[in-house]
Parts: sequence; structure tokens; C-alpha cells
Amino acid sequence: MSIMNEHSTITHDTQMALTPELVRQTMRPEPDLGDEPGLTPLSDQDLDKLARRLDRECGGGHLWIFAYGSLIWKPDHEAVEQRRATAFGWHRAFTLRMNRWRGSPRQHGLMMALKRGGRCDGVIYRLPDQDRIGQLRRVVLREIRYRENVDMLRWMDLHTSAGKTRALVFWAGTPPEKTGSEETLDEVAHVLARACGPAGSCAEYLYNTVLHLRQAGINDRNLWRLQELVADQIAALRDGQVTR
Repeated sequence: MSIMNEHSTITHDTQMALTPELVRQTMRPEPDLGDEPGLTPLSDQDLDKLARRLDRECGGGHLWIFAYGSLIWKPDHEAVEQRRATAFGWHRAFTLRMNRWRGSPRQHGLMMALKRGGRCDGVIYRLPDQDRIGQLRRVVLREIRYRENVDMLRWMDLHTSAGKTRALVFWAGTPPEKTGSEETLDEVAHVLARACGPAGSCAEYLYNTVLHLRQAGINDRNLWRLQELVADQIAALRDGQVTR
């Protein structure tokens, strides 16, 4: 995906090409094949240790988590406050390859991480102070899952209307072996229109992300163009104009 400024002239009354009906056409039953081969699930002890470490690293202030993808529409943690936030020098990119979750061995899926360059507008959520470690434990289990992924955590200074705010970010600046190459929008659209796993399809993931970003007042030009391309691909598959 090319690096572009996320601000655009897209208006909120512009209809998405990727509709719920098209998304439903990408959904199909896929077996849960268990853990990713070669990866070690985090134990309860691992989760407790990591949550306590992050709590210490946060210090005495509030703990914020930056949401730029599915954490916006499916946070799986409590929040007592939220704000718009911008990460300068980073952009969304579909570089996380998977054969589980929203993909399968037959058709790998792609999910988003943050890559260097550009800017990324998203939302930060403040965790409740009284149950910070418990909330951290939940979100770390959901986002990391495996010991080999612990290094995908990063603290980042984000820009908000209240000034700079330090927040915890998942999958930002990850090592090359944990992500694939950054493909073109057409290449990404080809995968997203076809990939599905036990957690749902990649088209569903894209649809929910674009929809909820718009509800937060955020227009990402790359994602907007991508949902158009994915909609075209799904319609072509339905009409037999392209092969799977």
C-alpha cells in the first residue's frame, strides 16, 4: 500500500462500495485449526508478568491504548475516556499474514500493522486505573497470544487535542520476519476479497474498520480506495468474471 496522507475530501454521506451484502458473500464456515504452528501460547504466568511490566512502564499516569484497526470497533477492554489521536511517521498497512483467525492454509489472510512513513489517525482509549493490570492482561492476550510476539509492543507519543499523549501500540515497527512485504492496493484487495477463517473474513475486517473510522470522523484515503477495490473483486467473483 502506498504511503498517503489520510486526510481527503471524502464526505461522510458518501456511500461505501463495500456493502454488508457483499461482505456476507465472503463469509463461509472454516474449521478452527488451533494455534499457529511454531508459536508458543502465552501462559497465565506469562500474561501476569507482561501486564505487570507494562503497568510499571506506564508509570504514575493514566494508561492509554492506541486503536487504529479492530481495537476501534472490538476493543475487548474497558475504557473510561477516548480521544482522537495521530501517530506521525506511521501509516496503516496490510502486512500481517495469517493462516488462522481470518485466513486459512488454502487462502492466507492479511491484517493491519503500522509501518514507517506518513501519518495514522486513530483513537486512544484510557483504561480504568482501578483494574489496569486486569484490563492489560485481556488486551495483551487478544493482541499478542504468543510468546514470540511479545516484541510487537511499543510505547508511542501521539498527538491529541489535549497535547502529546503516551500510549501503548500493538504491531508497530515489527521485525520483518513477523510481517510480509507491503503489497500494492490491488494485491491486498485480491487477498481481502477471498480470505476467510474461523473468526470471519478479511472483507468483514476491512468493512468494520472503515465504517467505525468514519463514525469517529476519520477518513483514511488508502482504506477508502481499498474498500472500493475489494467490493469490485467480490462482485467479479460472484459474477464469475474472475477466478478464486
